Amino acid sequence: MRILLTGASGFIGSTLAPALLAEGHELRGLTRDPKHAKHVLRGPTRGLQRAREVSPSLPRAPAMEVVRGDVLTGEGLARALEGVEVAYYLIHWMEGAPTGASPQSGFAERERLAAGTFAAHARRAGVGRIVYLGGLLPRSGPASRHLASRAEVEEILFEHVPDSVALRASIVIGARSRSFRLLVRLVERMPVLTLPAWRRFRTQPIDVRDTIEMLTAAARLPTVGGRSLDIGGSEALTYEELLQRIVELLLLPRPTVGLRVTMTPLTARLAAALTGEDPELIRPLMEGLECDLLADTDRAAELLGVELHSFDDAVECALREWEAVEPLAAR
Repeated sequence: MRILLTGASGFIGSTLAPALLAEGHELRGLTRDPKHAKHVLRGPTRGLQRAREVSPSLPRAPAMEVVRGDVLTGEGLARALEGVEVAYYLIHWMEGAPTGASPQSGFAERERLAAGTFAAHARRAGVGRIVYLGGLLPRSGPASRHLASRAEVEEILFEHVPDSVALRASIVIGARSRSFRLLVRLVERMPVLTLPAWRRFRTQPIDVRDTIEMLTAAARLPTVGGRSLDIGGSEALTYEELLQRIVELLLLPRPTVGLRVTMTPLTARLAAALTGEDPELIRPLMEGLECDLLADTDRAAELLGVELHSFDDAVECALREWEAVEPLAAR
């Protein structure tokens, strides 16, 4: 298939690209800055090595074509989508406004504008399916700003291209996952884990290897067209249990103190300062912790033909890959 991959230089996109190339797809990457995506365009990478762990017989893959385009303005989209059968929409902004967006516009407005622009161009180009990676939604109660925005993007994509597929995930465990790296850095740098009231809520972290397998399957399986699928890992954990398991795997003694209050604005600022992250990213993420985020069923892995890794296996794999390029103080 001829596939367009947006977000090719991001965590998920750069891991997905080699897997799609290895399956023999003709892959085109969309980026506002082609130079930024160069590391993805150098033929097989560690991502393809990871794909070969699943399928050792995978052939050597060709390079990916890259085109310049902007989903906010629509510049370059007609060229990028020409002849494309499936498009991956892996674009997500929660930080400062990128070039082309009003500095005063919030991330939800930018998400809405970008999704609408991209989906309209995809429909005009005759794209048969858009594959989108969004977020798990709470089963009861309102969604956070971040998760509500992801759900709105999903609706926009389906409205324009009805045979699309949306995969909804919580924390993706991988060496380059900003959510996972945030958790590891907090464990490293806090002698005592002081956890707000959201520590008791549960979620289902998923291994990036399983996520990539599901994303590749979502492009080619006709049976999942037009569906939103919750993709959860093999275990449902409270956020306190999740952090304690990371503590154990990092071999660190970290006592835990639970608070009765949430204090998200303050907690987000402290977490950002400890980890060197952008507070504009951390606060929306932390707002999403104030409820259970669980898959509605376990059928997604079965429908997509994926055998899930355990949480501990996912974390160990991510830590090994992380340590291969950067030392971890805790290990």
